Amino acid sequence: MHEMSITTGIIELSLQHAGVRRVRSIDVEIGDLSSVVPEAIEFCFEACSRDTLLEGATLNIFKIAGLGECLECGATFPMAELFAPCSTCGSNRVTIIAGEELRVREIEVDD
Repeated sequence: MHEMSITTGIIELSLQHAGVRRVRSIDVEIGDLSSVVPEAIEFCFEACSRDTLLEGATLNIFKIAGLGECLECGATFPMAELFAPCSTCGSNRVTIIAGEELRVREIEVDD
């Protein structure tokens, strides 16, 4: 389960930026095409944050929909899975333009 190591990384990053202040909430973006399971991150977060300055913090996960651009016809279309063909012309020459994100967007700390 790579979500445990991802969650540990999110916590370490948050602690690094928070310094000695308690973290109230963390906003994380997870793309639908990132191969990361948001529910697993939520599950791991509670266990991994125990006995840290993040204990009791709210984890807000924002899912980013997959979006592709066809290199043949130029169409932009929603992608539900990696390697999806263009929904307009059927070409497999597609560039992913959204949906692979995995980033901490915001960390809210006590004053």
